Amino acid sequence: MDFSWLSDPFYQEYLWEGFVNTLWLLLVSAVGGQLLAVGVALARLRGPRPLAWLAAAFTSVIRGTPLLVQLFFFYYGVGHLIEGVPGLRDTWLWPMMRDPFFFGAVTFICSVGAYSGEVIRGAMLSVPSGELEAGRAFGLSGRQVLVRLWLPRAIQLCLPTLTGEMILLLKSIPLVSTIALMDLLQAANIIRDETFLVYEPLLLIAGIYLATTVVLTVTLRLVELNFPGMRSHKRRWLPLR
Repeated sequence: MDFSWLSDPFYQEYLWEGFVNTLWLLLVSAVGGQLLAVGVALARLRGPRPLAWLAAAFTSVIRGTPLLVQLFFFYYGVGHLIEGVPGLRDTWLWPMMRDPFFFGAVTFICSVGAYSGEVIRGAMLSVPSGELEAGRAFGLSGRQVLVRLWLPRAIQLCLPTLTGEMILLLKSIPLVSTIALMDLLQAANIIRDETFLVYEPLLLIAGIYLATTVVLTVTLRLVELNFPGMRSHKRRWLPLR
């Protein structure tokens, strides 16, 4: 094994840029995707019928097509259409909308929104109706029941599943290397092409992804354990009799 190339600042810059882009893409996609997921779930359950049908069609299309196909659709398809919009090149939006990061983020936000939206919808349906009726009995309005009781209770129920979705999101990010976005895999590909080393760059980024996954898992686990209402469900090493 030859890792002497790691001391080269040129390759260090590639790896650092790929790592930073990976983390930013994870953060933007996770936050945007979860916000979209809540909107999808509410549209399916409480929205007008046309909006509910639109949300159902969105989740069916996103969950029924490969993520790589969606990435190519947004980058090559939508990106090509954007180029023909009159006057767009003269606006501040043009640099952002021609950046591969933008299309990668849009793709992952849609993916997380579709999958997590169905998870949240199922969790909202699992909330006992008695809890919602108790909220109304205390004088809460429909909006207050939704914001203060129904949605937080649903997120509490599905939080472990949402944690798993974030891990899957992290492992999906290397797909952006196919649209010329500098991520860890793209950096490894450049290093392989220039050093003719096959295994070392891949082993390095595999270790980076593994370490990042461990940190993300521990962080989300702490969030899960400290989420309101979850402390009583902490796993014990030995059963209590």
